[in-house]
Amino acid sequence: MASNTSKTARASVRAGQAGQGGALSVLGEFKYLIPLNGGKHAYVRNLTNGKTAHLRTDSEAFVEEIRVLAAAGHAAKIRAELNGLAAAHPDHGWDATEKRLVEAGVFEG
Repeated sequence: MASNTSKTARASVRAGQAGQGGALSVLGEFKYLIPLNGGKHAYVRNLTNGKTAHLRTDSEAFVEEIRVLAAAGHAAKIRAELNGLAAAHPDHGWDATEKRLVEAGVFEG
């Protein structure tokens, strides 16, 4: 008997069921940073707790949120996103944001 659900829908259900056992399964590309207001703010998507925070990129809360993600093993991906944002939007200050995070020691360890 043929199924009426699409391959994408079935994959999504399987991914959701896999997440119940503590495993992390994400379909497609996951972005940690969603830039807002010319780089002054950003949504920070946290895979570890499933929450999305709206933060100023020059705030201590932003640094701490990125620190949590970096400590959970996502540092390389976040740095790649920051570099991509800096290349795509050189006037939004993402290079300065990355510099602040590096100076705060977020990506160390």
